[in-house]
Amino acid sequence: MPGKSLLCIILAFATLIPAAVGAPSKSAPVRIVKPLAPTVAQEEAGVHIREFLLDRHYRKVSPNDSLSVEIFNRYIDILDGRRSYFIAGEVDSLRQLYGNRLDDEFLAGKADAGFAIYNFFVRRAGEKVLFMKNTANTVKFNFTVPDTLDLDRKTDPWPGDRKQLTDLWTKELKYQWLDLKSSGKRERSIRAELVKNLTGRHNLLNRQKPEDAFHAYMTAVTTSFDPHTSYFSHDEFENFQIGLSRSLEGIGARLQSENDYIVVNEVIPGGPAFKSRILKKGDKIIGVGQGKTSEIIDITGWRINDAVGLIRGKKGSIVRLKVLPSSQAGRGAAKIIQLVRDKINLEEEAASKEVIRINGRKIGIIAIPSFYLDFTAQKNKEGNFNSTSRDVLRILGELNAEGVDGIVLDLRDNGGGSLEEAVNVTGLFIPQGPVVQISSSSGRTVVLGDKDVRVLYGGPLAVLVNRYSASASEIVAAAIQDYGRGVIIGERTFGKGTVQSLVNLPDPSVSTSGSSGLGEIKLTMAKFYRISGGSTQHKGVEPDIFMPSMIDTATIGEDTYTSSLPWTTISPSMYQITGEITPETVEFLRQKERDRSSGNLQYQDYLRDLATLDRIRKKKGIVLQDAAFKSEAEEIKKIEKKWGTDREAPKSSLNDVLLTESASVVVDLEERAR
Repeated sequence: MPGKSLLCIILAFATLIPAAVGAPSKSAPVRIVKPLAPTVAQEEAGVHIREFLLDRHYRKVSPNDSLSVEIFNRYIDILDGRRSYFIAGEVDSLRQLYGNRLDDEFLAGKADAGFAIYNFFVRRAGEKVLFMKNTANTVKFNFTVPDTLDLDRKTDPWPGDRKQLTDLWTKELKYQWLDLKSSGKRERSIRAELVKNLTGRHNLLNRQKPEDAFHAYMTAVTTSFDPHTSYFSHDEFENFQIGLSRSLEGIGARLQSENDYIVVNEVIPGGPAFKSRILKKGDKIIGVGQGKTSEIIDITGWRINDAVGLIRGKKGSIVRLKVLPSSQAGRGAAKIIQLVRDKINLEEEAASKEVIRINGRKIGIIAIPSFYLDFTAQKNKEGNFNSTSRDVLRILGELNAEGVDGIVLDLRDNGGGSLEEAVNVTGLFIPQGPVVQISSSSGRTVVLGDKDVRVLYGGPLAVLVNRYSASASEIVAAAIQDYGRGVIIGERTFGKGTVQSLVNLPDPSVSTSGSSGLGEIKLTMAKFYRISGGSTQHKGVEPDIFMPSMIDTATIGEDTYTSSLPWTTISPSMYQITGEITPETVEFLRQKERDRSSGNLQYQDYLRDLATLDRIRKKKGIVLQDAAFKSEAEEIKKIEKKWGTDREAPKSSLNDVLLTESASVVVDLEERAR
C-alpha cells in the first residue's frame, strides 16, 4: 500500500502505538521535537540500493511477503537483539502493521516504515536509560541474594509486560555495577560513573539524526540478502576507505556497530592492535580514554563515526580502550587495553619465518598474517613492490638453504586479502594446476590457477589454521588439502566464501566523477569454490588434525550469521592429486598426534583449561552475586593470563604449544615419507 495512505498510517502509528500497548501516559523521556523522516537523498539512495540488490546480488531474492518478514525480523533484532527495549505486545503490534508491507516500500525505494519503527525505538530506549539512571541514583543493591541475568537473549521471548521489562533493566544495571566493582571501584564512584554514562546515552538519543534511522534500516535490508552486503553513507565510506588504504594513524582495527556496541571487525596486520596481540575480532569496545590517565568515556550506543573519531588519533599518542573480550562470551570484568597509535607498518604485515627443532629435525615456520599486494607499484612495474608470494618465495629459498626437514605454513588469524596472492602462494607448493573456482551471480564460472610448473618446495608440509582464518586463507588451505599436498591442522576455518564489490550510488545532483554523495553499497556478487567442487562458504575448511584454539567458535564464523549464503557444490576442476596426503596418511598422523599429546602434560593442561573456559561460555546466565561474579571473572583471567592471551603475559605460551604440536606432526609426516 504505497503512497500517502501508507505514510499517514506510519505517522499515526509512530504517535499512537505507545498508548495502544500500555506505555506510560507521562511525557516521552526523549524529546523528539519532530519525528525523524527520510531525506530526499536517502529516498534516492533507496531506489539505487533496491536496483543493485535485485539485479546484481549473488542471491536471487523475490521481493514478496517473505522478504518483508525477513527484513522486519532482522530490523527488530538490530534494534533490540537483546530483547530489552520492547515488550511482546509491542513487537506483535509492529509485526501486524509492517510484517507484510516492507517489500512494497522496498520496491518503491522508500523507508518510511523503517523510520516510524525507529522513532518508536528511540522513545523506548529513552525510557530505559532514564529508568536505569534513576535506579542508579537511588537504589542500594543487595548482591548477596540469588539473581541471574541471561547474557545471550537472542532466542529469549520479549518480556510479557512492563514489570518484566523493568526487572530486566534492573538486572542489567546490577551487572554493570558488578563489573565496575570488580575493578576495585567503591560505591560512590560506581554510582557517579553509571549516572554519567547513562546521562551521556540519553543525550545521544536526543541527538538522533535521519542517517541513524536510515543506516539501521538499510542494514536490515541489505543483510537480509547476506551478512557481507552493506550500505555506507558518504561519511561512513570515507572511514571505510581510510581502513582499506591502511594509512590511518590509529590502532589498526576496522570497527562496526552491532546493537549498542562498537565491535572489532578486523585487526589489521602491521598495526598497533595486531602487534599487541590483545585486541581480537569480535571484541566489544565500550569505552575510550585519551592518554594514560584521562577518564574513560563510555561509548555504548554511539554512532560508529563518532566512536572512530574518538579512537583515531596522532601517531605516538596513547589511547585506552575498555573492552569486553569475545573469548569471554560477555563474561568476566571488562579489560582496559592501552595502545600507542601508529601507522600501519608493512614490515609487521609481511610474511616471516622461524626455525624450531623437534627430535633433531629442523622445521621451518612461515607466518602469513594477510595476503598483501601493492597494486599501485605492481601496475607501475616497480621492481621491488610488496607481495606475499614474493616474500614467501624468498623465505622458502632461505629455509631450503638451511636444510629444513619440513614446513608449517601458519595462516592463523589471517582474514584474507589479495586473491591473486593466495593463488600465487599456493603455486609455490604445487605443480601447475587450478587453485580456486569463482562463480558469479550470472552463473559463469572462472578458474584461477598456477601456471608455473615449478614447485619451489616439495617437502613435508602442514597448514595451521584457526577460526579467524578466512577468505583467501581458506582458498590456500582448501587447495593444499584437495591436492593432498599437505596436512591441515587446527580448527574449522571461518567459512567466508563470498566475493564483494564496492558500487558507487550515482548522485545526479553531483557532477564530480566517482563521487559517493549518496554513499556506496558493498555487494556480494560471486562465490568461491574449491577445485574439488565444494564451496568454502559457510562450512569453511575442516582440518585433518584438530587442535583447538581459545577462540569462542560459537560466536565467530560464517555459520553464526543467520543470512549467510549456504554451502553448495559445482563441478570439480581438472587437477591431479599429488598423493602425498592420503586418508591412510591422515589417520596415521592423527594416531601419532593422539599418542604424543596424551603424554604432553602442558598440552593436556591447556585442554583442561579450555574445557573450563568453554563450560563458562556455555552458561546462559551469569549470577549477580559478589562471590560468584568475582570467582568466575578470576577463573577466566587466570586461564587467559596462563596461556598468553592476557596483556600481562610476557610470552604467548599457547602459541608455543600449538606450534610445537604442529611441527611434531610435520616430523611424523617426514618420517612416514622416508
